[in-house]
Amino acid sequence: MKRRDVLKWPAWAIAAGAWPWQAGASAAADLRRERLPWRHDGETLHLAVVRRPGPGDAVLYVHGATFPAALSVGWRMQGVSWLDRLQAAGFDAWAFDFAGYGGSDRPRAFAGDAFAHPPFGRCEAAAAQIATVLRHIRQARPGVPIHLVAHSWGTLPAQRAAIALPEWVDRLVLFGPPVVREGERDPQRQPAWRLVSAAQQRPRQRTGLPPEAPTPVDDAELERWCSAYLATDPESASRAPHAVKIPNGPAADLAELWAGQPLVDPARIRQPTLIVRGEWDHVTRDEDARRLFDRLTGVRDKRDVKISGGNHWLHLQPRRTALWAETLSFLREDAVR
Repeated sequence: MKRRDVLKWPAWAIAAGAWPWQAGASAAADLRRERLPWRHDGETLHLAVVRRPGPGDAVLYVHGATFPAALSVGWRMQGVSWLDRLQAAGFDAWAFDFAGYGGSDRPRAFAGDAFAHPPFGRCEAAAAQIATVLRHIRQARPGVPIHLVAHSWGTLPAQRAAIALPEWVDRLVLFGPPVVREGERDPQRQPAWRLVSAAQQRPRQRTGLPPEAPTPVDDAELERWCSAYLATDPESASRAPHAVKIPNGPAADLAELWAGQPLVDPARIRQPTLIVRGEWDHVTRDEDARRLFDRLTGVRDKRDVKISGGNHWLHLQPRRTALWAETLSFLREDAVR
């Protein structure tokens, strides 16, 4: 069992965000896209799956509550994305969009009033979508170990999938995982979907940062990301302000989790598990990470790594390279059972 903090880098290195890898000329050509059917509540929704093929173990990235794979693991800064880096390291790199996000189908619940249906995309349904993609990867790469790398709310269904399918998931990376907290339950009814604007996303680059710390990315990069975010919903421009319609299931899950209702039992996880987070992550505070670490009682190899110079959006900030390095180091090791 290992628990440590990554040593702080000098300020110039954090600001520069320099990284030696460059995307190859064939980067666009070797991106494979597929759509997988997923049956839920009487409707068939197709999940958008992307893959950068490699000869090694398979890695499936699971995105969080508000933006899809292309805006997270697939987002290129200085010409390189996390998905690119996984492939460059020899992994068979996969990602997908949950139903209601990015390139995946929108459910019927999106067509009507937000309160006409219960919150769409809750943890249990999301875990079933992960299982659908895992099954497809197993068929494409029989006998090859598959690792899950999940961010934020996505770590909840990822844990469920790892518990339900221990023979399908070899290693588990929980990046910025939310953990059960004791709080007041919100009595208000939760809608099926909600709208998220660029104005709501922009401040998240600074959430949790000390007042004196500079914003990790410059305005041009942040606006580039926000423009791409709005483009993930073809109808975003028709709304005032421009906004993306997303499932509200994740928000409902987090409301329950932070009101003391556990959505997953970490004690049932058996896979080697890495908890990784930025030092200013407001979702995974030190006490949250410790609580989760202590509850992983069935895991022989468990680690908690805190990376300096980043918050909950560490994967979209200069210190993302440290996140990549820690993840790669963990995934490359032989499983300890």
